[in-house]
Amino acid sequence: MLLLAALFASTLTARTETTNAVSKLWRLPLLGGQTESSPALAPDGTIYIGTFHGWLLAISPDGKIKWKFKTKVEIKSSPAIAADGTIYFGSRDRNFYALTPKGNLKWKQTTGGWVDSSPAIAADGTVYFGSWDGSFYAVAPDGNLKWKFATSNLVTTSPAIAGDGTVYFGSHDKCLYALSDAGNLKWKFLTGAEIDGSPAIAADGIIYFQSTDGIFYALRPDGTELWRQRLGGFTPSSPVVDADGNIFVMSGNDHVSLSHDGSIRWRHPTQVPLDMAGGVTANGQVIVSMPWHAISSLGATNCWPPLWDFRMGQNLTTEPNISPAGIIYGVDGFNLFAVKPANASPP
Repeated sequence: MLLLAALFASTLTARTETTNAVSKLWRLPLLGGQTESSPALAPDGTIYIGTFHGWLLAISPDGKIKWKFKTKVEIKSSPAIAADGTIYFGSRDRNFYALTPKGNLKWKQTTGGWVDSSPAIAADGTVYFGSWDGSFYAVAPDGNLKWKFATSNLVTTSPAIAGDGTVYFGSHDKCLYALSDAGNLKWKFLTGAEIDGSPAIAADGIIYFQSTDGIFYALRPDGTELWRQRLGGFTPSSPVVDADGNIFVMSGNDHVSLSHDGSIRWRHPTQVPLDMAGGVTANGQVIVSMPWHAISSLGATNCWPPLWDFRMGQNLTTEPNISPAGIIYGVDGFNLFAVKPANASPP
């Protein structure tokens, strides 16, 4: 949930500023103000992000708006970019959109509810997403509906796709679903409350996710439970997994790291509830929101003190995205930041 605070005046700057071993490359005030859409990166370095006022923005690597596309209302969905450059995203105007890399509409698919679910793209180009109408959709790259699967409540999570094509997603009906690429139910797993955070799939196929029942779950690919860990948090954060299999998640007011066997490696409290996922850099640093008003890097093994922090206008309101060059893109609700840590060596 976006943490409300006073809007502060800001202007785009091309000047590089360095604070606490982090270089601020640029800051861009977002057209239309606030956002909870996470930035997505295309192979050419273009950044795509949606806003509360219904704009999908394409931003160049140097922080300038290349083009913009208007939907009728808020875009909360985070975009996904296909191999051919097509940009996919949903809007609260109940439509799911496909745009060309130049910002032209290719097609749109109308659903029966808001589309807050961020899409996932399969190897064959099929695009998966959920809707507040309670259905989960599979759409072909040409915009034709392949199938849809009904749950008994709204679907806001982003799906995760396994190597065998199995699609995992959660619903507010308290279940995590596993569907085949043909849309057939393989299994579903019932939790104690709504699932609003997206699942993550580890290299060994284990599915990790958090329910708002305060429990973090690990399931085998066949849907049986491997373990569970009660974290107590009610926020719908999605987990991230590093190359060593360590899990990082925000639960309630805490940053938490779990091992692959479910034991808690470390836990650090903050002053406010956090519901966005973190990010893991190539050298193992964990990028998180650290209230108030900072983006911070925690060590994978020692969470405190932070390796570095960077002061933003407000707290992070979306998941950060990290480019192959190590540039971190984060949003404080009103501005998109591009920052780069000075030290690229492992922590």
